[in-house]
Amino acid sequence: MRVQITGGRLRVGLGWVSDPAEGITDTSVAALADLLRETFGELAGAADAPIPSVFRATPQQKALYTAGDAQPGTGRHVEQLVWVWHGPLDVDRFTSAWQSVFDCETVLRTAFTGGPEPQLMVHSRVTPEITVRVRRGDEDLSGLLERDRLRGFDLRCPGPLRLTLLGAEGSPLEGAASPTRIVLTYHRALLDTWSAHIMLREFHRAYLAGGSLPGGERRPDLRDYTAWIAAQDLEPVRGFWSRSVPPADAASRPGRPGGATGLTGVGRSRLRLDSAETIRLARWASLWGIAESSVLQAVWAMLIHRASGATGPAPVCFAVTVPGRGIPLDGVARMLGPLRNSLPMSVEVDPEGTLPQLMRQLRDHALDMAAYEWVPADWIRPPGRRGTGTDPAATVIVFEDPPHPVEGLENELAAQGIRAEFVGTVPARSVLPIGLLAHHDSTGGLVLTGVHDRDVLDEDAAAELLMQSALLLRELPLWAGESTTVADAVKLLEGRAVPQMAEASGTDPDGPLLTLRPAVREQAGTICLVPPPGAPATCYDLLAHTYAGSRELLVLTGDADRARPALAAHGTGTSLLLGGFSGAGALACDIARRIAADGGRPPRVVLAGASTDEEERARDLARALEDATASPDG
Repeated sequence: MRVQITGGRLRVGLGWVSDPAEGITDTSVAALADLLRETFGELAGAADAPIPSVFRATPQQKALYTAGDAQPGTGRHVEQLVWVWHGPLDVDRFTSAWQSVFDCETVLRTAFTGGPEPQLMVHSRVTPEITVRVRRGDEDLSGLLERDRLRGFDLRCPGPLRLTLLGAEGSPLEGAASPTRIVLTYHRALLDTWSAHIMLREFHRAYLAGGSLPGGERRPDLRDYTAWIAAQDLEPVRGFWSRSVPPADAASRPGRPGGATGLTGVGRSRLRLDSAETIRLARWASLWGIAESSVLQAVWAMLIHRASGATGPAPVCFAVTVPGRGIPLDGVARMLGPLRNSLPMSVEVDPEGTLPQLMRQLRDHALDMAAYEWVPADWIRPPGRRGTGTDPAATVIVFEDPPHPVEGLENELAAQGIRAEFVGTVPARSVLPIGLLAHHDSTGGLVLTGVHDRDVLDEDAAAELLMQSALLLRELPLWAGESTTVADAVKLLEGRAVPQMAEASGTDPDGPLLTLRPAVREQAGTICLVPPPGAPATCYDLLAHTYAGSRELLVLTGDADRARPALAAHGTGTSLLLGGFSGAGALACDIARRIAADGGRPPRVVLAGASTDEEERARDLARALEDATASPDG
């Protein structure tokens, strides 16, 4: 092929040797020339398309983008909302309604530009990703959700969400015989839970209107929000947080030190206070002039203090989320974007102090923070404690009641034979090892959901921690009064052990091993991927999606000698396998020999993937790893 520009025109010449056996003929070359002419014509036409607007990402977005990009295949910061559609579902109208929402909301057409200082770019047109599939009767919904989470998102591509429609076998979506489960999956670098609920309301409005929303782009949008952030005076922020940052010796873990769990992945547990218990809790809290959220924070603070072993007054800290919408920006309450923020909360817990006093302290601190709920957490940390893995808190509390997606639309939906039932949100895995989330359900109950890294808490410990939280929330309103002390409240837990917590295995950002994807099930084993000489650790990113096996995937990112003890530990009780693309064999075999020389079980080494095509290379290696681990000695 010869390419040159002459007189402002692009000229392309093709030269070929006829080879009918290979399909190279005058006819096939002419077809290729026509295809090139058509392609170049389309590219020339695209030059007249609107130029995407580019603007700065907020510091919090940068942190979420960097964390997700550095840990592909972990499902971090990927959240899901599940609802059930009762009644006939017109898939074409469903798709048109979502396209209308995408056209109106710029954040749904926004992507990161990448690079060390990522920016945001709004595209003019983006098609939503909607998948329709049939769910078999015996198919596990939680497993399906987990696989969807682990897909993650490439935030350099616009459209930070996707939808999956799960129909029942033998029941067409257009009929009303069986309900349809719908999964909305989104990334928190561009959307938060509040935004997802507003977006769902817009979708239902569009569906009821035949598939389209009136009006054009809605403002304010993310561009207005980032401009508002950039214009803020930081001096009052620094003054407030210099007085409010948690002390370095504050306790932050609601469990006592324990041994390694031997588990990987994310665990979730859930408990519910019924409507009567929830009403009683709210009325009791109002006696002290506080909200239920302050009661939950006080309960959590007492659990942390108890786990620390302190017998006198001692500071504790944890993170709390704030909606981020209490800022003087007109229309921000209904804006889509990642406004929810996590801020550090610290308080001194005195066993001899009264419980109402502790709750009021937490309430007052929350009110003080309200003016700064937009401040990124990394701006708050003192020098020397900034960056990933330096958060003084080990846990986060989320208490959020976003607007109901179909409130006020129920009658219109019912007129078309439709009812929407919202099962709830499947919370995202965050950078902190433990999260406690609370929200009110449609019947007035208070739902508590625990999300934990299983390498820190096993399932029994996580369930016990949630049980103790619920026990205090249920029992305290029955008898606690103005003079009830913290020590009196904690006596409710007598006879219940303090859960054990292990040290997180993945908290060192400079460590020699990176988790590419957690194991699908317990005791599945580990595969450590060794990059070929000169190749970056990111060369295995695609494997997080192409490998269909159950094992944990680690990537060697640093010194092999530093990684060897950790790899040897992975080979104890569960099998370890070393894998890599062509060229990684020498280093992988050397690591295996050294593990054996240290008295460990020598891992097998599997190499594949010599293709220059990235996707084909990843598929080849994935197949080789699956074949190796499927064998009896794998």
